[in-house]
Amino acid sequence: MSAPDDLRAELRKLKRSAQVTRCAQLRDRPTQSVEHRMTPRALCSTAQRIQTLQTETKELETEILSLVRQVAPELLGLLGVGPITAAQVLVSWSHPGRFRSEAAFASFAGVSPIPASSGLTIRHRINRSGDRQLNRALPTITLIRMRLDSATKTYVARRVAEGKTSRDAQRCRKRAICRQLFKILERASPGSEADREDLPQAA
Repeated sequence: MSAPDDLRAELRKLKRSAQVTRCAQLRDRPTQSVEHRMTPRALCSTAQRIQTLQTETKELETEILSLVRQVAPELLGLLGVGPITAAQVLVSWSHPGRFRSEAAFASFAGVSPIPASSGLTIRHRINRSGDRQLNRALPTITLIRMRLDSATKTYVARRVAEGKTSRDAQRCRKRAICRQLFKILERASPGSEADREDLPQAA
């Protein structure tokens, strides 16, 4: 960063959001050198664009939240599912009856393992096909639950103790989450007691 030393020292003390706010307030310094005049101007311009985009992002997220509440409010009741994630799930799912089963939906999401066995060796490989936007939404839900939900933490720990890697345990969890999402989207009957215990609702 080529900002003046005093400005750099000031910005280093601030958190990121405060840095943006401070930079957006910078003004030209006519008595300074060209370098020291242009750098604050560039910082100010960039920070103001960031603020504009942040405002637009909040407005769009509010609108998306309203739309999700109209179509599938149940999704927002699930732990780890926010407006953006719920919207992506809805867009990918599209409409009732598009998928013949939750297994088909999981395959479309790219979370169903593909058999890759040879002879007596039973193996599966990762499914890298399907809707990648939906596939990226599922880890968001999984990681939040791994951080906040005790049942998910216990499940992952048990899988690791059985010899699975943490990543393998996450893949299994994504498959279960996909099943839960499909049931809600298709307005199916509530999941079993085990499903409700393993796949938490938002507090």
